[in-house]
Amino acid sequence: MSAAYLEKLNERQRSAVEHGVASGVDSGGPLLIIAGAGSGKTNTLAHRVAHLIVNGADPRRILLMTFSRRAAAEMGRRVERICSQVLGAKAGSFSDALAWAGTFHGIGARLLREHATEIGIDPSFTIHDREDSADLMNIVRHELGFSKTESRFPTKATCLATYSRAVNAEQPLDEVLRDSFPWCSAWEKQLRELFGAYVDAKQAQNVLDYDDLLLYWAQMMGDAVLAEEAGGRFDHVLVDEYQDTNRLQASILLAMKPEGRGLTVVGDDAQSIYSFRAATVRNILDFPATFTPAAEVITLDRNYRSTQPILAAANGVIELARERFTKNLWTERESAERPRLVTVRDESVQANYVVEQVLQNREGGMLLKQQAVLFRTSHHSGSLEVELTRRNIPFVKFGGLKFLDSAHVKDMLAALRFAQNPRDRVAGFRLMQLLPGVGPQTAGRILDAIAADPEPLTTLSEIPAPPRSGNDWTSFVDMLEALRPGRAGWPSEIGTARNWYEPHLERIHEDAEMRKADLLQLEQIATGYPSRERFLTELTLDPPDATSDQAGVPLLDEDYLILSTIHSAKGQEWKSVFVLNCVDGCIPSDLGVGSTAEIEEERRLLYVAMTRARDSLHLITPQRFFTHGQNAQGDRHVYASRSRFLPATLLQFFECSAWPVAAPAAAGQRDAQQMRVDVRARMRGMWR
Repeated sequence: MSAAYLEKLNERQRSAVEHGVASGVDSGGPLLIIAGAGSGKTNTLAHRVAHLIVNGADPRRILLMTFSRRAAAEMGRRVERICSQVLGAKAGSFSDALAWAGTFHGIGARLLREHATEIGIDPSFTIHDREDSADLMNIVRHELGFSKTESRFPTKATCLATYSRAVNAEQPLDEVLRDSFPWCSAWEKQLRELFGAYVDAKQAQNVLDYDDLLLYWAQMMGDAVLAEEAGGRFDHVLVDEYQDTNRLQASILLAMKPEGRGLTVVGDDAQSIYSFRAATVRNILDFPATFTPAAEVITLDRNYRSTQPILAAANGVIELARERFTKNLWTERESAERPRLVTVRDESVQANYVVEQVLQNREGGMLLKQQAVLFRTSHHSGSLEVELTRRNIPFVKFGGLKFLDSAHVKDMLAALRFAQNPRDRVAGFRLMQLLPGVGPQTAGRILDAIAADPEPLTTLSEIPAPPRSGNDWTSFVDMLEALRPGRAGWPSEIGTARNWYEPHLERIHEDAEMRKADLLQLEQIATGYPSRERFLTELTLDPPDATSDQAGVPLLDEDYLILSTIHSAKGQEWKSVFVLNCVDGCIPSDLGVGSTAEIEEERRLLYVAMTRARDSLHLITPQRFFTHGQNAQGDRHVYASRSRFLPATLLQFFECSAWPVAAPAAAGQRDAQQMRVDVRARMRGMWR
């Protein structure tokens, strides 16, 4: 078999692709691919999967896990293209059979449905997203009386975050409270009671949350027979972005392949930036020593994205990390332009600097969307957004409203979910309150009445219409009857739900016409799924962005500037990148300096931001910030110093400057700043 399709790979990429592939049956020992930023990680992983298939591996026995469904789909397309080059017409059957490609949560949901009866759950379970989970947590919190305590009990969001961290980090509650939520430590006893009741409520309502998809999967792997069955169905397990996994995900993976045969993980410890999701860099750092003999480590350090001066600066930043896999990114893309480290007076001047540079780039032929402004936290872009709006420069800000966060989309999905699982109390509670005359108490009484019935929809149809609901109650019940499994058929079911919902949409929302466009888009998305169950599962686990202007996308402009948090920018690249507020207090964040591990993650954040740039990189350091009433002295200026991640020893990698460049003073003209200093000194001297 010709290996011409591997010739475009560099030496280390090819070593990673060919590891342990003497034949498709020989799965090889465990492999860790440390893939530096811009090193062709996705291309390498796709070639490895294709190489396995070309050499006889059964694609139905390959498990490929990525961190988004879109990434899995793109990987599948690449594998198909590569296989087509080698296998010709046969490749179609191989690519179609690569069915086990998806996210950890998506794969978990599929396995749980297959083994539901063996692990004691109903296979018709529905899945709550984070907001639904928080709502259910709040219902239980209220039922236990914790919402009426004398001192303020933690909010529903804090309760859910605490619960989620304990599950994903496999950490006892007292340690989670001590390390991550110390202000909640006094409520440990009540939180244990709340979490137990929350679990009972989920089981009674036949719903799972995001964490359950991993937790039940891990529990399943604790059974020797099920673990052998689940692990044995796959000859090859490949995991992308391994640095972003949590302890629970790592335990699942190692239970499936305890000896590491056929196991490949890909990632970059220098880009581990999601500890707030309970991800731990320890998973990738400790991976080689998990096995005996140790896993092979192949490092991809040739960068195909950035110029050498940008890489030199980024390498300098990450070399100061306390613990890491050693790698030094390099490229053949030489350039005379060093990254710029620009000092400005304040955030207002910073905004002006960015706008001037962006427009200058645009005049030079660079599109706005080929440029990005990155920042540590969403509110850091406030001054810039004001300036962009004032100067009529279109922009998109990432990290904003998601499609499923929109009230009208959640209403539609609630209708489908309640028809699928009438024991889903959160969906039913939301749905009933759309009806005129039905409030929380009425909805609660109705849900209580149908909860214990084996045919809840039948019982619902027999309940008298609530006062003042009139014909709306009848149409509500008729809609649910039409959505019973096997009645309308998929995807026409979503049209049934939309026709019922639109009159309520027009009554509730002033911008109903704009929201209808989202519902039509949702209906279009539904046609790509084989069933309502798959649609609800996959859309909840991997939602698309909003399609309306609620996401900030300027629909009337073909070109727009990208604004993004650093977390949202991971995996992206632009010709020109501006990083705001490279000062202590912002990078690292004031909230991210409580421990060495937190400081090291903040360093990696700056590294990720820098390695998004292809040709031009600007790090900007405002000297002061204006705070509004955050202290006893009221509004005042706070002075900042350059980020500790950019010490004097690294300045050699930058072109350092101040902006705007001060014009030379005319002869005899006094400097205004010095004049202010002299006046203040004289005024103080009057009272001595």
